[in-house]
Amino acid sequence: MSGDAPTPEEEFDHETDGSYKPPPEKSIEEILAADQEDESLRKYKQALLGQAEAGQVIVEPDDPRKVIVKKLVLVVADRPEVSLDLTGDISKLKKETFVIKEGISYKIRIEFIVQREIVHGLKYVQKTYKLGLPVDKMTHMVGSYAPKSEIQSYTTPAEDAPSGMMARGSYTVQSLFTDDDKHEHLKWEWSFEIKKDWKD
Repeated sequence: MSGDAPTPEEEFDHETDGSYKPPPEKSIEEILAADQEDESLRKYKQALLGQAEAGQVIVEPDDPRKVIVKKLVLVVADRPEVSLDLTGDISKLKKETFVIKEGISYKIRIEFIVQREIVHGLKYVQKTYKLGLPVDKMTHMVGSYAPKSEIQSYTTPAEDAPSGMMARGSYTVQSLFTDDDKHEHLKWEWSFEIKKDWKD
């Protein structure tokens, strides 16, 4: 249909500043081997690498990825959290719709696992469409993470949902979890509906 939003494959450009060149990827072994005589640097690396300093951290052995995105959570003060499970068939997520009350302040939390190697410059890119037309785009720098056996997370700054009769209705969101090296860790679509009040 001509009114459909572009697919994530067509639309995402990884939001890279043309003048920015990410540093080359280094393995944990390379980082540990460098500058061994510098005590302060050694302690810094120890804090940075955490569990990974003792050996490779592999949380899900059958999954070769370095970053496994688990969940997207909608966080609203004084409301139960609502989440999307990103571990199954993500094509079904478009059929699940968050309801958001107009004008409220909300945050989005991404929960993920980092395993095997450090991941540099993670970022979360979100593009929002209404009736097939782009209405909002945001890019959040998530940061660099060492492997850990526990789930790690990033929460966006608070955003205010639009309000007013024109703002109400259904929206489609294209989300991308990527990094400095343009690895697409996960790309998915979901939707929300802005209403005058909560559905309950």
